[in-house]
Amino acid sequence: MAEKEIKEVKQAPKKVKSDKPSLFSRLAAFFKSCKAEMKKIVWSSWTTVRSNTLMVLVSIIVISAAIGIVDLLFSQGIVILSILVK
Repeated sequence: MAEKEIKEVKQAPKKVKSDKPSLFSRLAAFFKSCKAEMKKIVWSSWTTVRSNTLMVLVSIIVISAAIGIVDLLFSQGIVILSILVK
């Protein structure tokens, strides 16, 4: 009698099919919505993109030069201070 009860407990419950759509249908819906959103984008003109890119590059060059000069001044200042301390 105890063996029958153990066998009944060991049986796995039946899986219930969910109402959720399949993975492939969800992926298809995702890519369809992505395509629809991409159509709504207003892209900048080539001249605007080129001028903004040029502005960014010039800003990077100017800022890196300024940081380089400040770094050079500080390193030379430390060298001069180390010479004075000796």
